[in-house]
Amino acid sequence: MTVLELVLFGDPVDHSLSPIIQQAGLDAAGLAGTYRAVRVDEAGFRRGCSELRAGLWQGANVTMPHKRLAFEEMDIRSRGAERAGSVNTIVLEGSRLSGHSTDIEGIQHVWHEAGLPRDVPVLVLGAGGAAAAALIAIESDEIFISARRFEQAADLAEAVDVEVHPLRWGREVPGAVIVNATPLGMAGESLPSGIMRSSGGLLDMAYTRGDTQAVHEARRLGLPHVSGTEVLLAQATASFTLWTGLPAPTEQMRIALQKAQATA
Repeated sequence: MTVLELVLFGDPVDHSLSPIIQQAGLDAAGLAGTYRAVRVDEAGFRRGCSELRAGLWQGANVTMPHKRLAFEEMDIRSRGAERAGSVNTIVLEGSRLSGHSTDIEGIQHVWHEAGLPRDVPVLVLGAGGAAAAALIAIESDEIFISARRFEQAADLAEAVDVEVHPLRWGREVPGAVIVNATPLGMAGESLPSGIMRSSGGLLDMAYTRGDTQAVHEARRLGLPHVSGTEVLLAQATASFTLWTGLPAPTEQMRIALQKAQATA
């Protein structure tokens, strides 16, 4: 029997719920395998790619800050990953590494499921791989992007070939759905002061084992919102199918996630 050895590479990874979700998926599908999180720096990630090519792992997820580095390390890439310049899922094909961005699919899925408005502006916070995936996934006629370094936001907008308006960090866009594609919230931080009060909704890609401050505020303000754990589940099920070729047992994976959240 083939045993699937799957891994998450990133820094940090201690907070990650991916091992719980993916292990539940493997068990529910009756597949022998394990999924574990490994904290790596840049050199460690490159070693991990070598281990993948050698067959020590059969697949991997990649989280911050290595999604751009993962793109560089791939032998082949999906169309979405090519556009985003970012990879969060690696599939072993023979001895070649195939890179995908299931963040794109995940964002599109939860946006539809949550009923977030599509006829309003969107403000993307961040300028990394998650922000690139968000820019590609979003269906809006008016997209703004803001990062602490204005130049990075402008460069990303040009790189993904999406018509975007770069903004200085902390600027508000009244009525916009905010997409938080930064780590803000993972350690209890809030988003820039005031931007939630004037917004029309939230899609938070950051998550902890409880709700982030941004999700708390969106709920308090009565705004439609998507938590980072919902995005995580959507991209996780897409990754599961890429690795196994099987439909993901979404409900069992969701239940495992909810139990982990309840005991946080």
